[in-house]
Order: sequence, then structure tokens, then C-alpha cells
Amino acid sequence: MNRKYLAILVLAIVVVGGVYLLKKDPGVVAPAHISEPIKIAWMGPLSGDVANLGKDALAASQLAVDELNVAGGVKGRKIELVVEDGKCNPKDASAAANKLINIDKVSSVIVTCSPEVNVIAPIANANKVAVLSSCASAPNITDAGDYIFRTYPSDSFQGVYVADYVYNKLGKRKVAILAAQNDWALGIEKAFKQDFENLGGQVVVVEEFSQEVRDLRSQITKIKNSEAELIYFPAFTEATLLGLKQIKELGVTVPVIGGDTWDDQKVLESDFAQGVLYTTVRPNYNFEWKAKMDAKGINTTLCTPPSYDNVKILADIIGRVGDDGEKIKNELYKVKDYAGVNGNITLDQNGDLTSAVYDMKKIENKKAVILK
Repeated sequence: MNRKYLAILVLAIVVVGGVYLLKKDPGVVAPAHISEPIKIAWMGPLSGDVANLGKDALAASQLAVDELNVAGGVKGRKIELVVEDGKCNPKDASAAANKLINIDKVSSVIVTCSPEVNVIAPIANANKVAVLSSCASAPNITDAGDYIFRTYPSDSFQGVYVADYVYNKLGKRKVAILAAQNDWALGIEKAFKQDFENLGGQVVVVEEFSQEVRDLRSQITKIKNSEAELIYFPAFTEATLLGLKQIKELGVTVPVIGGDTWDDQKVLESDFAQGVLYTTVRPNYNFEWKAKMDAKGINTTLCTPPSYDNVKILADIIGRVGDDGEKIKNELYKVKDYAGVNGNITLDQNGDLTSAVYDMKKIENKKAVILK
């Protein structure tokens, strides 16, 4: 056998042997395509009404990615976020969802707010892509499908908490609701109204408005002319700022309570927001995590703890079962007592958190103060 044929034979043995080892031993170094980054999709509002909350959430997710990659990634593979701006509205979320699932071909998506989750849900379910939301609280997400999960509590908890606070703590019996027409606000409106009326209270006016509307004087005037002793005002940031300004200008003096989206620096710093109340999930931050966030200059707003946790949860699952949507989904149902940065996380048979604790906050001197 001459040297030429000998060299060809040796090369063939090496190639065949390498393929065999890769099949038999997962520890063998893989070809380039197997060592490419693991892509986890991320969708949230980076522009529009709640852009501040979305940007904080993305920064928290990226912090988790950076920590994992510094530690070696997932079995030697780096993690990469594929980011899309869903703007927390159905139109933009639909375009983002189709790109992430049908073009980028991701197996898992971290989604921020309720309108985005409700849009991506049917596409994700049809394509077996696992969705883990960090800030969607609309009650109807409970029934969004087998592949939809969230580490932020349903507003079925928040609405009940606010109703009880208004009726029993503040002693109000007649309330007006001023709500944006989006999945989050309408969900919390329904939960609040039902529980408040069950307690014996009366909702004397319900005024709903399109999320894009920038003049609420007609709705506020109707509330002013009613017998309402308090206004419950679940809305996103821009409508909140406008509404609070027009409430003051029209001389309405009854107390105003908002929802968790008001935990936004733009709201806190508004002159028209001073003295109003709003609810948030009770902070129970891991001290080390909070110090890291502060060091990076990232605001610890309502979506940041779950946005950070969701990256770590998905990375852990992918490390155990691989980057496969169906397998990731199956493992998400098993999440129990996961040590999150704002408390333990347990998901129920619907992919929801099993419990939630809230605080009522008051805006004073452009800061949020927890009421006892």
C-alpha cells in the first residue's frame, strides 16, 4: 500500500471514529455548530408606554446572562438573548412573536407584559415553544395554553388585595374605575370590581379608554360628577401621567389608587403623582442580587426580579434536558421552591405562581413609601 492510500485510510478512520464518539459520548467536544450559543428569546417594551419597565427588565435578564457566561455558560455553550421590542401592544408583539418563532427558530421566550403574552401564546403553543413571562399578570393568561408560564402573579391576587384595602382599610364604599383597554388593566378591573362588590361596596362609574388616548377629561368629568369616594386607575405609564395631571386640573380631590405599572420612575417623579397610592408585589430582595443591580445602575422595578430569575431557570432546564421546547415545557411544570431573588418560586398546574403578597405604596417627595 503506497503512502497516498495509507493517508486516505487513516483520515477515514479518524472521521468515522470521531462521529462514533460524538454519538456515544456527549462529553466529546462537538463540531462548531454544536458549540454555537444557546439562543433564548426576549420580548418586552423597549419603546412606548412602559419602555422604562421594559428596559429595566432587559438589563436584569442580560445581567443573568453575563453571570452565566462568565461561569462557563451551559455545558460550555454561551447564552445569547435574541431581543425584540413588543411595545406591550398586540400589533408590535405579533410581529416580534412571528420573527422569534418562525425566523429565529427559538425554543424558549422570556416575555414581559400581558398583551405580548396573549399574542404570542397561540403561536408558541402551535410550534411547541416554551414561554416564560416575567411581568404578565392578566388573569386570562392562566388559560393561555400548555406552553405558557409566568413567574409574576396573576391580577386575580392583586385585584382582591386592592378591593380589600379600599373597603376595609380606607373605609370607602363607592368607587369609580378609570381603566385602559388592554389585557392587564381590564383583567385587574374585573378582579377588583367583583371582589369589591362581594364585600358590599359599589362601583358607581366604570370609564374605559383606549391605551393610545391622550385626553381623559370627558371620563374624569363623569367621575367627578358621580358619588365616587375614590378612583381606581389601572393604566400604563403615559396614560397615567396624563390622567393624574387632568384629575388635578379638573379639581377632583378624592384619593387615587393605581396598579403595579406605576412602579416606574417617570410616575414617581411626576408632580401630579404626589400623594397617590399604588400596589406592588412585596419586595423581598436577595441582598447580594440587589447590590449587583445597584452596582450596574439597574433600577429594581417590578419586572426586574423575575426577568433575572427567568434566565437562570431556563438555563438550568436547558442544561438538563437540552434546547427543546417540549422538554423545557415539561420541566417548567416541575418548578417548585426555586430560590428566586425575590422569594421562592413554585408554579401550579396552569403555569401560574401559587401565591403572592402585595404592599400598598404612597408616592411622597418623588419616592415610593410602603404603607403599614
